[in-house]
Amino acid sequence: MRAYWKLTQAQLILFARNRTVIFFSLVFPILLMMALGTFLGGGGDVRLKGVVIDQDGTVDSREAVAKLTALRSAGLTVASDETQARDALKRGDLQLVVMIPKSFEEQLRIGKAKVHVLYDEKSQTVSQIGVQLIEGVVDALSKERTGYAPVVGVEASPVQSLGLKYIDFLVPGIVAMMIMSSNLNGVAGQIASWRERGVLRRMQSTTLRARTFIAAQITARLILNGSQALIVLLLGAFAFGTRVSGSWALVVMYVILGTLVFMSIGFIIAGLAKTPESAGPIAGFVSFPLLFLGNVFFPISSMPELLQPVVKALPITHLAHAMREVMNVGATLGDLWLDTVWLIGWLIVAFVIASMTFKWE
Repeated sequence: MRAYWKLTQAQLILFARNRTVIFFSLVFPILLMMALGTFLGGGGDVRLKGVVIDQDGTVDSREAVAKLTALRSAGLTVASDETQARDALKRGDLQLVVMIPKSFEEQLRIGKAKVHVLYDEKSQTVSQIGVQLIEGVVDALSKERTGYAPVVGVEASPVQSLGLKYIDFLVPGIVAMMIMSSNLNGVAGQIASWRERGVLRRMQSTTLRARTFIAAQITARLILNGSQALIVLLLGAFAFGTRVSGSWALVVMYVILGTLVFMSIGFIIAGLAKTPESAGPIAGFVSFPLLFLGNVFFPISSMPELLQPVVKALPITHLAHAMREVMNVGATLGDLWLDTVWLIGWLIVAFVIASMTFKWE
């Protein structure tokens, strides 16, 4: 036990002294989270800004302007200069320019009136939402004029209202990314370096047992990953209002499970790599696709259907999904049994391969 605690302490001191490890395993993920959270954290909210220009100046046109500007979600204000409005639209300062054309009142009386909407083609998603809102106002105005009463309606009822934003999706993914990066890349590089420098060979020549060495490595990295996850979760809570809706015990369990899985994969890479210089590129070759395909920054549903079965088999996909479900929805272990089975399966397979490929020298 004395050797175990000494090795654990020594590993933690190595982490603390290695500025590169601190930056890429903690500082960089935090900076990434803060940047993406600041720019995209309110991803669930669409903000529109536009103007209405009345070129007709009649009673009917003023009524249409009043109804359009009353729709707060469209963010429309009254303007008079069409040239300035078009220039602002091209610069991206506006998303919509709504024009009530001349002879609007006359065309309205014969049932052929139109409202012209100009939108920014570079931001079609936001602009199309604005166009739909305006179409709704115009449709209501038409029904009011004709006295039309719809016979079929739509009643929308939310099943679950959680008020989630992109930052709530992002934070659990950042935690999963940190666990993967610090273990897969860190273990591969460190073990390969120790082997080349003869550190492992000298350890093997002592009374130190392999299981004591591996247990100390696991403990040190669990402490590191647990601290990283706690820092990210606290920053997310204070900076963006994220929360852990489910059990903290489950969060800890998935941190432990993810650490063991990616440590095992890191040991496999360290066993296959002949030098520390080759361990880094191999680890990067493995972790880089996992980073962008593993449900960290983008949901699986937004990926090509042909790629989705492959993505769903990746360990980081299940780790990120499990963390996200616990934090955002409050899921229980029974709800996440499939993710848990996948992670345990990856752990068993990776551990068996690691034990076969690991070399002391």
